[in-house]
Amino acid sequence: MRKDSVFLLLLLYYSANIFSLMRKVYYIYNLKTQTYDRIYPTIRQRVMNYLRRLFIGMGLGAGCFILLLIIFGSPSEKELRKENSQLLAQYNVLSRRLDESLGVLQDIQQRDDNLYRIIFQAEPISTAIRKAGYGGTNRYAQLMNMANADLVISNTQKLDLLNKQLYIQSRSFDDVIELCKSREKMLKCIPAIQPVSNKNLRQTASGYGVRIDPIYKTQKFHAGMDFSAPTGTDVYATGDGVIVKMGWETGYGNTIRIDHGFGYTTVYAHLHKFHSQLGKKVMRGEVIGNVGNTGKSTGPHLHYEVHVKGQHVNPINYYFMDLSAEDYDKMIHIAANHGKVFD
Repeated sequence: MRKDSVFLLLLLYYSANIFSLMRKVYYIYNLKTQTYDRIYPTIRQRVMNYLRRLFIGMGLGAGCFILLLIIFGSPSEKELRKENSQLLAQYNVLSRRLDESLGVLQDIQQRDDNLYRIIFQAEPISTAIRKAGYGGTNRYAQLMNMANADLVISNTQKLDLLNKQLYIQSRSFDDVIELCKSREKMLKCIPAIQPVSNKNLRQTASGYGVRIDPIYKTQKFHAGMDFSAPTGTDVYATGDGVIVKMGWETGYGNTIRIDHGFGYTTVYAHLHKFHSQLGKKVMRGEVIGNVGNTGKSTGPHLHYEVHVKGQHVNPINYYFMDLSAEDYDKMIHIAANHGKVFD
């Protein structure tokens, strides 16, 4: 038997006993004897009196029990309140973790659109497709009547959004894989490594974008990346292609330009010596020259550019065969902090 039931029975029992102890005794004055004679009720009166007392005691006992439940609550209600509090805390933790997962997925989507698809000259997935919701009837109507319905519905919506975007991203990666299979030759030609040996990233000097010119001390657009290295350090072709220009260029000094086909061109400037010939077909990783300090330069370094369809692009997106994901993030951080500009 449950504790609260036992408590109720005891309360009713003691209430009845209290009323039985407080029962009244009635007398009538006898004019003949001039004394008070006790009146003894009939059996029916006694039964009715006991029943009345019993019902009053039960009513008071039940009232006291209900009052205690309202003030203190039953053990089962306390346990339920504790469980509800724990569930609410778990829902809040789940909400934060879903937000973090959506943030990570957004980073993956940006890298897919701005790196992998650009490499294969494929159109990025439109925002309308990535952010598309579920059409039709209200999917969350059955959750409206739940406790903390707003929190439950919000988490359910986030989970649905995460599942759908993961599916779309998975299909996108399938497309990228198919592009890889069908464009083996293109993969060999796309610039995909660093032009100097830079595994520890210490040679990364300056990134792509607006920089302070080291000579004129004015803001100037820096169309490539600078790699600091001693004079004579080997410079590598970053993809298969043909050397279409080799010689002196104003500002760039000794320069090599390689046409990789598929709209890609790379530039290697401020070289000390050439180790190739004009018109020669070169392969990725082949030494084409040495780091120097020619042209408009304040120190030995290599100035490296990547052009796509005649437009300058950030070379940092074209080291995917040379850097791990961790090293890629480190290089982005180094380049974003500008570093030292040599030209």
